[in-house]
Amino acid sequence: MSCTLTTGRTVPCKDSVGGIKAVYFADYGTLGALTGITETAYEVTGFGGSPNFFKFEVKGNSSLDQTITASRENGTAFFDQTLNLTLTKLDKDTLEELRILVIGRPHVIVQDYNDNYLLVGAYHGADCSGGTIVTGAAMGDLSGFTLTMNAQEQFPAFFVTESVVTADTSTTQINP
Repeated sequence: MSCTLTTGRTVPCKDSVGGIKAVYFADYGTLGALTGITETAYEVTGFGGSPNFFKFEVKGNSSLDQTITASRENGTAFFDQTLNLTLTKLDKDTLEELRILVIGRPHVIVQDYNDNYLLVGAYHGADCSGGTIVTGAAMGDLSGFTLTMNAQEQFPAFFVTESVVTADTSTTQINP
C-alpha cells in the first residue's frame, strides 16, 4: 500500500446538515463480508451475501462518530466507529428487537440527513457497549431507549450505494 497522497481538497460549500435519518441492521455475516463486499474507492456497490436489512427510523439525538487510532510505535491504525441511537417511546416489541441487537453483532448501515449511507462494522460487526431504557421523570423527558454500538475496523465506514440497501419487507414494522 502506497503512503503517497493523490489529491488535495478545497473548502466545500455550506450545503450539508448533521443528523441521522435511519439505521438498517443486518445479521452478522450476511453481507458476505470476508469474500463478497464489492467496494471501490470506499464505496460499496454490492454484497456477496443475502442480507435482510431491518430499518429503524430515528429523529434527533442520534449520531455516528469515527475516531482514528494510530500508533507509530506499533505501526497500526484503525477506526473506532461509535453509533449512538435514541429511540423514542417504550414498547415491548422494540424491547425484544433491542435485546437481539444487544446479544448479537450486526452490520449497520447509517442513513444521514444528506442521504449518505455508511456501513458500520463491515468486516467485524458492531457490538452493543451500553444504553438505557428510560421512562423519564418529567412530562417532557425521553420515554424510550438509547443504544451505543461500537465497531473497530481497518477502514473508516464505507459509503454504500443506496440501491443495495433495501429494508426487509417480509416483516411488519414496529409502529409503537
